[in-house]
Amino acid sequence: MKKQVISQTCSPSGKIKGKTPPPGQCNQENDSDCCKDGKWYTTYKCSPPVSSQTKATLTLNSFEPDGDGGAPSECDNQYHSDDDPVVALSTGWYNNGKRRLNYINIHGNGRSMRAKIHDYQPPCPNNIVDASKAVWKDLGVPENDWGGMDIYWSDTD
Repeated sequence: MKKQVISQTCSPSGKIKGKTPPPGQCNQENDSDCCKDGKWYTTYKCSPPVSSQTKATLTLNSFEPDGDGGAPSECDNQYHSDDDPVVALSTGWYNNGKRRLNYINIHGNGRSMRAKIHDYQPPCPNNIVDASKAVWKDLGVPENDWGGMDIYWSDTD
């Protein structure tokens, strides 16, 4: 029996104008994008509603000191090994820190796993679960396919 996905919407809250980062301040590890000077980016303060099967896009992020995450995690002001299953959620899902240090279940590539929330991704897009390399490995995704994948996630019980 196929599981039903709940329709999820969230309207943009505004736009911000991109600025070129100072020299050496844009780490493009894991194919991360840098802001383009003068480009307008849509922002969100909300994220789609959370359900037992919240649809999201899994992206790749390094939580290590020189990784593309860029700073210590919001939750504990620490860096984390790429070998630890940690994630950052879109701003609305992070819910002003109410999910801080909680675990979520991630379902993708025919597998499921648990990861700990250590940060949030402001402010756009609104449907991201930004994950360490360990999450991608646990889901059995071949390394050359890492970067962007449709998943479902839910809060753990």
